[in-house]
Amino acid sequence: MLIRDRLRHVLRPQRRELFYALRDVSFAIGRGESLAIVGQNGAGKSTLLNIATRLCSPSEGTVRINGCVAALLELGAGFHGDLTGTENVRINAALLGLTRQQVNQRFDSIVEFSGIGDFMDEPLRTYSSGMAMRLAFSVAINVDPDILIIDEILGVGDQKFVGKCFERIMEFRRAGKTLLCVSHALESLEILCDRALWLNHGRVAQTGTVKEVLQAYREMSPSLVGANSAV
Repeated sequence: MLIRDRLRHVLRPQRRELFYALRDVSFAIGRGESLAIVGQNGAGKSTLLNIATRLCSPSEGTVRINGCVAALLELGAGFHGDLTGTENVRINAALLGLTRQQVNQRFDSIVEFSGIGDFMDEPLRTYSSGMAMRLAFSVAINVDPDILIIDEILGVGDQKFVGKCFERIMEFRRAGKTLLCVSHALESLEILCDRALWLNHGRVAQTGTVKEVLQAYREMSPSLVGANSAV
């Protein structure tokens, strides 16, 4: 709060009603399973992912995670415009938990997947937004985690690159990795995920197979999901 707001709060305290982004949400994902999280904007999806990635702690309850986690939430977080693509790759990979040796081993794969090899020694500020997103996705996907958490990033870059991203995520599934995915592209979730959890105003509205839950979600929210398209 600003200083004046703090003074006002001390002199004239007002009782504010607490807002809970999530209430009584409980689920488990086994090794090799894939779970889609759906719901309207403000339903608590991003809060749930922030808790799952330990970016914030729940005020009640517990979270247990076994294995290495890579989260594709805000691509480009930690990137700096004045650093080159190469420098940003090394720094971002370190932030995601890779050692210097692992970065060296995977650097060529990261550059090749991003498709921007000719610009790796140029400052990031000279990149288009699509190029920066492609580079960030390439770094994150090469961490090779046990658990991959995705939040609305299936639309990065052009259609060719989107196809590459989608195929790489499918490779994760075939390799027995665990996937937790949030997206408004319901057709994509039907391909990527086995199960689904529907959040409504911070509470679990329904869980089950991805087809059952998405069908119920479409019937309850036709105006919100009718415009979605598959990757």
